[in-house]
Order: sequence, then structure tokens, then C-alpha cells
Amino acid sequence: MTATQENPGPHGYSSAKEAYVKRLARIEGQVRGIKRMVDEDTYCIDLLTQISAVNKAMHSLSLGLVTDHMNHCVTEAVASGDEEVITQKVQEVSTTIGRLLR
Repeated sequence: MTATQENPGPHGYSSAKEAYVKRLARIEGQVRGIKRMVDEDTYCIDLLTQISAVNKAMHSLSLGLVTDHMNHCVTEAVASGDEEVITQKVQEVSTTIGRLLR
């Protein structure tokens, strides 16, 4: 377990958890729709259009989570004044954004 996984407190997204779960359910439905389209031999471009929509939805969800993390966890770290914790949280955000951009 990493230090971030051991944190028992509320996470930055906790207040919006229900909204995130609903968004994920919609994305899950979109993915199931794409599978159905493949099963039905749907035209390639139509599949790619739907895949693009799922990618956009996932990116939007990711951006929301990154924003929540910065507004909660990073802000808390800065308020603590602990340089080591601040550096760790900033590095987490930087690494995560790097993964999202790949």
C-alpha cells in the first residue's frame, strides 16, 4: 500500500461520490453499447465515434478527480506547512497528469 492508500480520512471526491458513480454508470453503459455495436457488425467510423465519446467522458471524469484532489489533498498539505508532504502531493499530481496525457 502506498501512503495515499493508507489515508483513512475522506478523499477529495467524497462530497461528489454519488455524481461520480452516476457518471461511471453512464460510461459503463456506453462501453456496453460499443460492444453491442461490434457484435452487430456496425460500421467502423460509427464505432470510433462512440469510442471517442467514451474517451472524452473518461477524460472529463479524470479532470474532475484531479481538481478534487488538488482542492482537497494538496490544499490540506499546503495548509499543514509540511514541506515533505507538500512535495509528495505535488509530485502525485504531476505524475498522475503525466499518465493521463499519455
